[in-house]
Amino acid sequence: MTSTRPDAPTSPWFHRAGSAAQGDWMLDLGTPDSTTEVPGWKHTGLRVADLGAGQTIALDAQEEERIVVPLSGAFTVEVDGHRYELAGRTSVFHGPTDVLYTGIRRAATVSSAGGGRVAVASAPATAEHPVRHLPAADIPLELRGAGVCSRQVHNFGTPATLEADRFIVCEVLTPAGNWSSYPPHKHDEEAEGETALEEIYYFEMQTAQDMPVPSPAEGGPDAMGYQRVYASDEREIDVTAEVRSGDVVLVPYGWHGPAMTPPGHDMYYLNVMAGPGPVRQWLISDDPHHGWIRKTWEGQDLDSRLPFSG
Repeated sequence: MTSTRPDAPTSPWFHRAGSAAQGDWMLDLGTPDSTTEVPGWKHTGLRVADLGAGQTIALDAQEEERIVVPLSGAFTVEVDGHRYELAGRTSVFHGPTDVLYTGIRRAATVSSAGGGRVAVASAPATAEHPVRHLPAADIPLELRGAGVCSRQVHNFGTPATLEADRFIVCEVLTPAGNWSSYPPHKHDEEAEGETALEEIYYFEMQTAQDMPVPSPAEGGPDAMGYQRVYASDEREIDVTAEVRSGDVVLVPYGWHGPAMTPPGHDMYYLNVMAGPGPVRQWLISDDPHHGWIRKTWEGQDLDSRLPFSG
């Protein structure tokens, strides 16, 4: 079926599925090997691959730290002659997954006996930290917000969970009809209460459970959502992107949010953040026009559809 999405304006901050492919990677952005140029982008990277049954993909040793995140399926990762089995999950909407942090300057191979989709988040780094396999049962699951701002966060690559040099990595799931990354916020300068961090949003979408999905002959489903990024200072940026599975929005600076998912469609995004500052910490400032929304959550119930577990 042909997608109904409109043509997108040319922007270095929005990349549709397949538009930043390279070799065996369906997505390769912000890495030393990437051929997709993004002006000024230098602190974060992301690779995503669909592996067939028995297929292996290799990562050369480079000056970057990495974390391997199964999106669907199970994987074997070999680092320094050691094999790590990642049990993975059926899909990103089936709860947390186990992940593997590889450290820096380490070659790795990723393979899958049954096939699946895998993401490798990265950041240029210099400090050495040990390889670490985090099982799914140990991944902190946070239920954030309330009401229509309810969402689920898996904090496997945050400072409280993972010892790393530069990056902060997590994933967020938002039920159909809800608003995420809200209120709009920024982290684009080193200031009191704020850290300067680039951010990658990688999206997966699904039709929500129990929806009366039409047949392909009637048009079929077209799971999609929206992401907003806009200027917080004199640096121009203006993104309103209609996103589907495999799409990426980059946030170099500026207010970002909301990430909106229409009724009928659940949203997932993988976040990769890193910056030049001395402290690995996620400190944000809310857009003062919208930050008051947080107060309205008091007394509201969390969305009963959370947590996602498949």
